[in-house]
Amino acid sequence: MGSGQVTSSVPSEFQGKHVTVAGLGVSGVPAAKVLHARGAVVTVVNDGDDARAREQAAELEALGITVRLGDGATLPEGTELIVTAPGWQPGKPLFRAAEQAGVPVWGDVELAWRLRGPDAAPWLAVTGTNGKTTTVQMLASILTAAGLRTAAVGNIGVSLLDAVLGEERYDVLAVELSSYQLHWAPSLRAHSAVVLNLAPDHLDWHGSMEAYARDKGRVYEGNKVACVYNAADRATEDLVREADVEEGCRAVGFTLGTPGPSQLGVVEGILVDRAFVENRHKNAQELAEVSDVNPPAPHNIANALAAAALARAFGVPATAVRDGLRAFRPDAHRIAHVADIDGVAYVDDSKATNTHAAEASLAAYEPIVWIAGGLAKGAAFDELVARSAKRLRGAVLIGADRALIREALARHAPEVPVVDLDRTDTGAMLQAVTEAKRLAQPGDTVLLAPACASMDMFTNYNQRGDAFAAAVRELGA
Repeated sequence: MGSGQVTSSVPSEFQGKHVTVAGLGVSGVPAAKVLHARGAVVTVVNDGDDARAREQAAELEALGITVRLGDGATLPEGTELIVTAPGWQPGKPLFRAAEQAGVPVWGDVELAWRLRGPDAAPWLAVTGTNGKTTTVQMLASILTAAGLRTAAVGNIGVSLLDAVLGEERYDVLAVELSSYQLHWAPSLRAHSAVVLNLAPDHLDWHGSMEAYARDKGRVYEGNKVACVYNAADRATEDLVREADVEEGCRAVGFTLGTPGPSQLGVVEGILVDRAFVENRHKNAQELAEVSDVNPPAPHNIANALAAAALARAFGVPATAVRDGLRAFRPDAHRIAHVADIDGVAYVDDSKATNTHAAEASLAAYEPIVWIAGGLAKGAAFDELVARSAKRLRGAVLIGADRALIREALARHAPEVPVVDLDRTDTGAMLQAVTEAKRLAQPGDTVLLAPACASMDMFTNYNQRGDAFAAAVRELGA
């Protein structure tokens, strides 16, 4: 059950304890307030000293909390515990000092986990390089369709501290967790969890692919009912093998093909379950039709199967999987169909900010006129282009690191016509869409799947997607 009446039941653990909160922002401010309310002596340290930080500092200082702006490196004297914002890198001087002093470091997720009440809602946890938010939202939709009180929380924007300590009482929580959050959450133990996929990302933060995978794999530690993995991604199955789980916890795979026993998969346009049924060697349970998944692109069907597996692990009936998937509406800029103009479909997947996400997006359509480019964040594009070359009618490249994609296209798809746009002003996207329209033929898809971050030309991927949609509507008019 839920976790509303927690506030007064656990003051003793933090009473008089000297706690340093690292970082203000979305997680730091609520963490500082929660700890202060429980009697901790709280000091907040923050690297930045801008107007926003000063505003947040003033709010905390009014409560009697000490705030040090512009110095996130020095360990305050007497610190017994650090609670950090998830984005702070493990190699920072503050954490090195903490390690030398034997001071434990928790993230906001770890704090929320430890503050749950005795009757707290179990967590169904989702991580992976791509698809986390969509899968968590699908899962929450399925749980709601089953009549359960739930919320999509965590890395998705709703603070776990708010979910755990608020008045609302939940039966179960659908929790999105980033690799950063998992790194700082040593005692988290989910009811069931999934790693959707693994591809190189945030390697500057983790230091190596091995460290990144290890942090993702923490989500399986102590699982009670099911460790859900991607049968097409061997690395996720390896993480399940390495996890220390509770007695009786099962490995459950999902696949876009025909499922074996202990898997969920697809048979003749039907999502089926051969894991949570009696006699799984002979029986299968129909869950939903592929057409119930919105949109029914391959990687999104994989997300739906992962969400269904976690819901089924929690005992949800098959009808709720179908009803929840039908009710689900994806967020903006995730393979969103914008318009059809002269027989050509225009699709906005501005959220495809890395090569793994872009490859999944490109696999959903053909032929494609691909709009790509932006900030590469150290990525290489040869593998992406080589795998997607046969689907491409043409490519229009924008952004700071477009030359890297142009060179990969020259190596692996030399016959594909490429338009290279050397401009970063507000009219660049309209020109990109106009050039894509010129290359496209009826039946094609013009796909914005940049494989890059957006901050060279736009505030964020949302603004980039909005610019694409506005340009498409202008062309259509």
